[in-house]
Amino acid sequence: MNIPIFKQSPVISYNPIAGETARKESPYTRITVFSPTNGNCTEKILDKIEEAYAYRDLDAVSWINIDGINRKEVRNICNYFQVHQLVIDDILSVGQRAKMDEMNNMIFCLMPMLFFNKEFNTIEKEQVSLLLIKNVVLSFQDEVSRDAFDPVREKIRSGQSRLYNSGADALFNALLDALVDQYYTVIETFGLKMEEVEDLIMKSPNNKTLMRINYFRRELGSFRRTISPVREIINNLLKSDNALIQKKTKNYFKDIYDHILQANETADSYRDLLMNLQELYMNQANLKMNEVMKVLAVVMALFAPPTLIAGIYGMNFTNMPELHTHNGYFITLGIMFFIFLEMILFFRKRGWF
Repeated sequence: MNIPIFKQSPVISYNPIAGETARKESPYTRITVFSPTNGNCTEKILDKIEEAYAYRDLDAVSWINIDGINRKEVRNICNYFQVHQLVIDDILSVGQRAKMDEMNNMIFCLMPMLFFNKEFNTIEKEQVSLLLIKNVVLSFQDEVSRDAFDPVREKIRSGQSRLYNSGADALFNALLDALVDQYYTVIETFGLKMEEVEDLIMKSPNNKTLMRINYFRRELGSFRRTISPVREIINNLLKSDNALIQKKTKNYFKDIYDHILQANETADSYRDLLMNLQELYMNQANLKMNEVMKVLAVVMALFAPPTLIAGIYGMNFTNMPELHTHNGYFITLGIMFFIFLEMILFFRKRGWF
């Protein structure tokens, strides 16, 4: 079985001093708008950020999703929607810990979006910013090519979702739920990779297998540190008295809270499993070494009597009567072979090999 190449990832991915200067400007930005209202869904791709301004004062619920962070465009739309400067700085930063800020006119959540890279066996992280404003949900993503929100889009397009009869907080909840559900996809894939490692340990416990175990321990540790703050975020949303979150929506936040708890518990169980895999590797390696040592010990024991006999008759003393025996050479070889054969039969009878 070929061992995949592991992609090196930084131990520390966020430098708070660098701020938005650490972010690379996206060469392409895609702006999409979903507006589920009265059983109908309006879906648009906007050509420029200014077209999104018209959705601020509408009575209908709108979801404005921006893929690809452009500093100028982010500042323009945030200023138009009266987003606080500190929140803008958080949106433009990279690699931050998950967090939540609550103000009178808005709720801001900075969340990690996770993907499992099967080519390099790495858990990749993308920063997503979600803003809940009256009748509007703003989302900012780094990558244009991928996200975890397709299930939400499909629900909206189907025309049968509760999002048509609820406020912007329900849409905000659905996006958070999609992010947390993606954690399950990642951890399940991670679990399948761990099963492959377990099979490798049983078949061929070598240094490459140990390297995979240590690598997965590091990736799992990164996963646990990434999703751990999300539990606090959802808990704060449950306790929030902000008028933007309706009472009926809090039941759905409770469901997300249960999901993130389960994801954390699964990650903890996988951590214990990795420790068990490392112990299994050490046991298998020791067992393999014991087998080798047993074979070597048997071989040494088998050749000890012939070596002793050959040493005695190789001393070349003058007064050794056996040296002048006519068939002494063949008799000595026969004795050596007989002792060798008897020892093999004895070892086999004892079950030593």
